[in-house]
Amino acid sequence: MSDVTAINNLVQRHQELRQEIAKAIVGQNEVIEQILLSIYSGGHSLLIGVPGLAKTLMVNTIAKTLGLDFKRIQFTPDLMPSDILGSEVLDQNRNFKFIKGPIFSNIILADEINRTPPKTQAALLEAMQERSVTIAGQQHRLELPYFVLATQNPIEQEGTYPLPEAQLDRFMFAIELKYPSVTEEIEVVKTTTDDNVPEINALFNAQEILEIHHLVRRIPVPDNVVEYAVRLVNSTRPNLESAGDFVKQYIDWGAGPRASQNLVLGAKAHAAINGKYSPDIENVKAVARGILRHRIIKNYKAEAEGISEEDIINKLL
Repeated sequence: MSDVTAINNLVQRHQELRQEIAKAIVGQNEVIEQILLSIYSGGHSLLIGVPGLAKTLMVNTIAKTLGLDFKRIQFTPDLMPSDILGSEVLDQNRNFKFIKGPIFSNIILADEINRTPPKTQAALLEAMQERSVTIAGQQHRLELPYFVLATQNPIEQEGTYPLPEAQLDRFMFAIELKYPSVTEEIEVVKTTTDDNVPEINALFNAQEILEIHHLVRRIPVPDNVVEYAVRLVNSTRPNLESAGDFVKQYIDWGAGPRASQNLVLGAKAHAAINGKYSPDIENVKAVARGILRHRIIKNYKAEAEGISEEDIINKLL
């Protein structure tokens, strides 16, 4: 199958996937699209929103439609790294045996990831970057495809630990969930208070997801699109001489090179699901907010004046 045929096929199957997910999830179209873009690109996603916005149901439904193994880890203040990664135990013959933790699955739902202390949050770093975990000096490879879809409560809430910048940078997208509209909420209430449970069918399998990863990476990108993505990321860095006054005034730290890589990958995936065989600058702009939102560290002046990361990104775009 040629790449052109594969992209045309992906467009159709993406639409079928959206329809299948819509059986269980009302609205949230932009959120679902960004999660799927990160999965097509091989990246991780961080979902930010107050409790009760169907974050867990959304991830569970997507895992079912993709036909992948799925495990949920509830992050709590007393959770230990070994509870996630696994640990070595003595067997009957007094030999050490490694018991795998829940991290060994295709899709991990790290639920309320910022409810647990940094030591436990850091247990995910190697898994997210290297697709492996090291226990007692032994490296254990994770089965591909592998995605972490984490949910985070707003950091203003009680009992939360902010995620360190190094870990935030591992997430391809940070996706903000907003309250549903009145019309959507009426539909949610109607569909969740009766006795009908929608049957979710698996439309993909693990091998097909890996083939999509390779397809996205093979999509050619014009030099001007790569240059635009890199210049956009560079424009967030206040320590550069070329930085604008707005950036120097409101940003402490800008995005790193991983943001440039993710912008190009995200633009490729966004082009593919829209039937385009090569991304343009508009595709970069379409994914920029979700990719840059968590990589820009604004300063106290921005906080005091009520300027959000979204405002800064809109200004840069």
